Amino acid sequence: QVQLVESGGGLVQPGDSLRLSCAASGRTFRSYYMAWFRQAPGKEREFVAAISPSGGLTSYADSVKGRVTISRDNAKNTVTLQMNRLKPEDTAVFYCAAGPNFARGRGDFNYWGQGIQVTVSS
Repeated sequence: QVQLVESGGGLVQPGDSLRLSCAASGRTFRSYYMAWFRQAPGKEREFVAAISPSGGLTSYADSVKGRVTISRDNAKNTVTLQMNRLKPEDTAVFYCAAGPNFARGRGDFNYWGQGIQVTVSS
């Protein structure tokens, strides 16, 4: 079992950067694929980025590619999402997720954090 807790959200201006962190409990963290999803008001939860257990493989949604970097530290049981050049349309609740597969579907991830708000507004 893995418990996930996100941190680092907040209110930023367009063009700013923000770094989200996800702290995971459990000794099996390093065996999981990790991902970030987001859900904007009135919209479905959507995939943002994923990373393999070793960190050697990453995947990004087209909407964030080039602006976002996912990374992980297996020694610290953390996964981070560095977001640059933020846009108002990035406003959403961001969720950290863990699962057994390198995938982009919500159903592919077994464990979820509680979510954290990111608001991009001038």
